[in-house]
Amino acid sequence: MNEAIGPDSAVDDDEIVTWWGLVIEGYHVTAAKLAAAIMDGYGLPMASLDILLRLVRSPDGRMPMTKLAREAALSSGGFTKVADRLAKADLIRRVPSETDRRVTYAELTDHGLDVANRARETAARVLREHVLTPLGQEDSRALAQAMRTLREANTPED
Repeated sequence: MNEAIGPDSAVDDDEIVTWWGLVIEGYHVTAAKLAAAIMDGYGLPMASLDILLRLVRSPDGRMPMTKLAREAALSSGGFTKVADRLAKADLIRRVPSETDRRVTYAELTDHGLDVANRARETAARVLREHVLTPLGQEDSRALAQAMRTLREANTPED
């Protein structure tokens, strides 16, 4: 069912480039709908939502800032700007590690936890409407698995 297509397959160059273009186009139009709903409802750009959602799924709503930046695929400077905005909005706080002075945690505030949970509900609603409804459960799951496979196949090892 999930046969890998080798270099000798019958897929020509135009076809595979078109497939990839469709993936990108589908992602962009869907992501724009999600971004608009999150911005309209919470005043948050998607990078901020991503940070909040990663924290809400982490033990105690906290994570080392360097790990959080890496997982969110943000540069050190880019992450610092996002974290500064989130801290200014009282959504996160920076907490120094008690055991390692080199480590600082990003930790959700009570307000941040509330916003993260409400924004997650909004994101789920938008994704149900714009992903799950048109694709159905089986194809949505298959899409997620395909993206997971691509991520794993193309992520450099540390």
